[in-house]
Amino acid sequence: MASESRSNAPSASTLVLGVVCALLGAGGALAWNAFGPGGGNKAKVEAIVRNYLLVHPEVLPEAMAELERKQSAGQLAGVRTQVEDASARTVLGNPQGKVTLVEFSDYACTYCRHSVADVDGLIAANPDLRVIVRELPILSPGSADAARMAIAAAEQGRYAEFHKAMFEAGRPDPAGIETAARAAGLDMARARTIAASPAAEQELVRNLTLAKQLGFSGTPSWVAGEEMLSGALGKDRLAEAIAKARSR
Repeated sequence: MASESRSNAPSASTLVLGVVCALLGAGGALAWNAFGPGGGNKAKVEAIVRNYLLVHPEVLPEAMAELERKQSAGQLAGVRTQVEDASARTVLGNPQGKVTLVEFSDYACTYCRHSVADVDGLIAANPDLRVIVRELPILSPGSADAARMAIAAAEQGRYAEFHKAMFEAGRPDPAGIETAARAAGLDMARARTIAASPAAEQELVRNLTLAKQLGFSGTPSWVAGEEMLSGALGKDRLAEAIAKARSR
């Protein structure tokens, strides 16, 4: 099925041509309609685009950004509802926020730890921001144990407290997880029961499946509107993505 999907999809060069023609405005659109897919002469389109880019190379970054946006939107189209589903209650910021930032995170990830302050700053600056954290424990066995306890904390309405305490505790080993859970004020007997439940395991499996569908292979990874981003990007870059998501 994957090979069929690839063969039926437009090539990257065709997508670039289409995006650049769109950026050219009405003239580019006329050229694409006349010579693009179905028009029978891609070589003429390539010549038009090439000549334009030689004169106006500054449009190429904009074209590539638009191509990346369209590719991201395509990947998100079938799973957006699941990605933005907050039923596990692993949420920071405003649970009823009008704009959503999704973070795929691992408690053993140094870059995720460095991003905590950035996310806190974004929440402070955006009262309408909902941050959904998708626990993605891919770095160590302790990551999975911490992620299960985080889900248990969410069940008690103490997710934000545990999330902060777990990153402050350092590596997610048994002692660190216990310390973070107690610092978050969890009912420990209830938390251990939820952490060991099939529901907690199913949530982790779902997050891993979503990450694979979106092409994420590491943490932190982010979804904001139609943008998919990876890495410790800093507050300013994430703020830019949030602003774009709000404007759509």
